[in-house]
Amino acid sequence: MMRAWILPMLLVLSGSAAATGLIFRGSPGTAAALLLAFLALAGVNSPLIFPRSIGALEAQHRSAADGRPVVFWRPGCKYCIRLRIRLGHSYRQLHWVNIWRDPAAAAAVRAANGGNETVPTVVVAGQPHTNPDPEWVREQLSPFNGRSSRT
Repeated sequence: MMRAWILPMLLVLSGSAAATGLIFRGSPGTAAALLLAFLALAGVNSPLIFPRSIGALEAQHRSAADGRPVVFWRPGCKYCIRLRIRLGHSYRQLHWVNIWRDPAAAAAVRAANGGNETVPTVVVAGQPHTNPDPEWVREQLSPFNGRSSRT
C-alpha cells in the first residue's frame, strides 16, 4: 500500500520545498501557483482518482457473472490515468484491480504480457488487451450502459 503513495508524497514534498524557496525569495504568488501544480500532479498520480480496487479473483468472478471488463492498473501509471480520465463516468462499469495491492493480479498481468507488469491490461471475455485505446474500452461497455455497476 505504501508504494502507491511514494510518487504523490514525493511530488508534495518537492512542491513544498520549491514553494518555500520561492517564498523566501519574495515570490509568494509564484510559490502558490507552483505548489498548486505539484498538488494537482500528486492527486492525479495517487490512488484517489481510481475506484476502490478489488482482488483479482473477485474481479474475475464478477466479470464472469456480469460480463464487464476487468482493468489491471497501478498508481502512477500515466496510461492508467489516461484510460481512467478518458472513460469519464463509464469507469464505474469496470472492475478495477490494483496490481500493487494484489500479488495474484500482478501475476495475471505478467502472464498476459510476457513476464512484464504492463498496465493497463484490460481483460474482456477472458482475453487480455494491453494498453487499449480508451474508446475501444468504452465500446466494450456499450451493452452495459444504463445499468448500475456493482463496483
